[in-house]
Amino acid sequence: MKIGLLSDTHGHLDERIYTHFEHCDEIWHAGDIGTSEVVGKLEKFKPLRAVYGNIDGKEIRTTYPEDLWFTCEALTVWITHIGGYPPRYNSRTKAILKERVPDIFICGHSHILKIIRDPKLKLLHINPGAAGLQGFHKVKTLVRFEINDDRIENMQVIELGGKRA
Repeated sequence: MKIGLLSDTHGHLDERIYTHFEHCDEIWHAGDIGTSEVVGKLEKFKPLRAVYGNIDGKEIRTTYPEDLWFTCEALTVWITHIGGYPPRYNSRTKAILKERVPDIFICGHSHILKIIRDPKLKLLHINPGAAGLQGFHKVKTLVRFEINDDRIENMQVIELGGKRA
């Protein structure tokens, strides 16, 4: 399964996403989508799994959940917008992780690209950074990877250039 991962579009969808995610089977969006127009474009392009973020309005919040748990190949995935990162998870995330630990934990919100293993919980944390124009990040980023059975392979960070690019 080939995955294209993005977050924090804030209503802006860079057209280069279509090229970078052309061979992906699914797109996963970790929140702060921004507009239903972004959702519509992504859904027309590829199957979409998404969560809402703190800036998303009622329309997106009624369509997408705060937390999305699912199995992809042989791995359990949890996507939420605000989560923190190993070992500095926020209190909500810590409470959930005491009850249930995914193989892959994905969040956005910080606009800071991070791909980190949590050695204690034995999960992979991925924050794809921000693909939109809003926020303090200097470079728009995406992540692309493959899940083959219980293996995460071919992890790639894609830079779309500065917010003016």
